[in-house]
Amino acid sequence: MVDPAGGGDLMNRLLPKTHAWASLEAVMEAARRADAMARANMSDPDKLRTLFFLGFDLDERLAERLAQHKRSGDEPGKVLPLAVDLGANFSPQELAGVLRPAAVDIDHKVVPGGRQLKGPIPDAPELMARYLTATLVPFADKYPLPFYRLK
Repeated sequence: MVDPAGGGDLMNRLLPKTHAWASLEAVMEAARRADAMARANMSDPDKLRTLFFLGFDLDERLAERLAQHKRSGDEPGKVLPLAVDLGANFSPQELAGVLRPAAVDIDHKVVPGGRQLKGPIPDAPELMARYLTATLVPFADKYPLPFYRLK
């Protein structure tokens, strides 16, 4: 949905002014659905916190913030800068280094259905998201469902 030679081209033709945001929203929705399907295979899926299920309040705040950015007219790349090229020069190794810098040590265990982070859920949402994202590395063929379990 973001590749200029693929789905990104379709989005650009359908939505010339908001195609970048529409592509981002489509990718996020696909990721949210994959996350929901993976959570559904776990016991007590509502007691898990994942990248795409942070809890009702945080999920609502995130949706409102993204809508605010979309209405601003700024491009997603300016508002949500990435430290890695997702275009033609994309490198999975470079992305892995950005998602999980060498200095970040995430204590987790691999369990049936996912990667459970150990310890308490961080109070800061951005720290929780950083740890969940870092636990995606090493990459797997199937979504590894990094998660915290509520007590």
